[in-house]
This record gives sequence, C-alpha cells and structure tokens, in this order.
Amino acid sequence: MAKKVNRRKEIRRKLLHKYRLVVLNENTFEEKISFKLSRLNVFITGTLFIIALIGLTTLIIAFTPLREYIPGYSSTALKRKATELTFKTDSLVSVLNYTNRYLDNVRMVLRGDIENNEINRDSLFTPFKIDPATVDLSPIREDSLLRAEVALEDKYNLFERTGSNANLVLFSPVSGSISQTFNAREKHYAIDVVAPMGTPVKAITHGTVIFAEWTSDTGYVMVLEHQNGLLSVYKHNGALLKVQGDFVQGGEVIAEVGNTGELTTGPHLHFELWTNGTPLDPLNYIDFK
Repeated sequence: MAKKVNRRKEIRRKLLHKYRLVVLNENTFEEKISFKLSRLNVFITGTLFIIALIGLTTLIIAFTPLREYIPGYSSTALKRKATELTFKTDSLVSVLNYTNRYLDNVRMVLRGDIENNEINRDSLFTPFKIDPATVDLSPIREDSLLRAEVALEDKYNLFERTGSNANLVLFSPVSGSISQTFNAREKHYAIDVVAPMGTPVKAITHGTVIFAEWTSDTGYVMVLEHQNGLLSVYKHNGALLKVQGDFVQGGEVIAEVGNTGELTTGPHLHFELWTNGTPLDPLNYIDFK
C-alpha cells in the first residue's frame, strides 16, 4: 500500500515539476526569452492544440471548396451536370414514349386496323393528350364535406389569424337553446343560453379567474382572463366553483347554471365575450349546440 502511495506521489511530482525553456543567442549566449513549463502544462497545451487543429480541419472540409479535393466529395460543377443530365434523361424518356406510341399507330395503319389514309404525327398523339375542358372539376361529396368541416372550424376559431394561437379553439361553456342573442344596439353584449338548474358551466379556454363574486343584479358572476386580451364573463350562476386567482384549463367546470340576481327570468347562463375592451358576438366563435 505504501509503495502505491509513494508511486502516486512520484508521478505527481514529475508532472508538476517545473522546467525552464530558454531561447539563447547562439553567438552571444544572450537570453532572449524563457518559459516555465511542467509536463502537465505541455500535455494540456498539446491536447488543446490538437483538438483545435481537428476542429479547424473539419470546418474547412465542411464549409469551403477545399472539400472537393478530398476523395468521396463531389464538386459543385459535377452536381450541376448531374442535375442537368437528370432533366435531359426525363425529357428523352418522354420523347421515347411518344415515339413508341407513334410507331404503334404506324403498325396499326400497316395492318389495316386504321382505315384513314391521311395520318400525321399530331393526330396520332391526340388520344394521349388531355383536354382540360373535358376534365370534370366539380367537387365530389367527400370534398364538400371536408370544406364544410374546415369552414366550421375556422368559424369558431377566434385566433385563426394570430400566429402562435392559430390552433386555439374555444369550448362551449354550456349547451342549450339561445333565448336572447347578442344585440349591440340594445346594449345586450351577450347571449343567454337556457339550461337546467345545476348544469355544469365550463371555461371556454385556459385562463385565470379575475372576478368571482355576488352582485345584486346578476347574481353569482365569474370573469376569466385569457391570453391576447380576451375576457369571458359568466353571470346568473347558481354556484361558483372557483375563486379569484385560480388558473383553469379549457373545458374545466367553473360554476353551475342558476337563476340568481334581480335581472334574471329563469335558469340560464348570461355569457359575454370581450377582446381588448370590445364586445364580441359569442355565436361567431362558439357552437352552443
């Protein structure tokens, strides 16, 4: 055990032992420059130099025209010629196909399968050319259904033109019949959805509860703040299941349909949608069916 310890100490001493590298003038023996080095410093410096040299060589090979002189790498001119030859080959194949069709028709003429004696090259290719006027471009049933589905998704996508929120879809807070629609002239900036007492009311999308209190006119009220200045308002609830400051996910139950407040005429949800202080018609973005 002692031998191993001594050996380690000896190796460490050799690695850290200082040496002086001196550059002298051969004629006058004047010392020009000197360095203090150790074996460990020389090893680390050499290793870093080799790594840097390998990295520099890799960069030169990968990003400069010098790589063309390395076996296995093709030159830019060669790639360009290969591309041109590919296009020419494709054109020659097309010409060859047309020529074979032409010869087939000539054989048919020689066998008497075609009675018309006046025949030219253009007329032979007529059956093989597609006339756009004869193509039926009317949409099929599957295409119509797909277009209707996409149009429905776009209709209820409030953020269809806003980059990062392009796929944000709004949930329906509650399903039911509409008793009163959005009417800006009468200052009814909401829709009233009739639903049975106790029906779960869901958040239209993820957001934060910024108001959850009782008011004399509209009963239990909850307001959610969403991204991009969007607010959703839920009034006349029978009960509130979230408190101010809670973060909710889209489709999460936040309240129950009720008949609270002085301005209510029966169990329903009074739902409002605002963006940056401007009221929106919820029917343009959410399907309540």
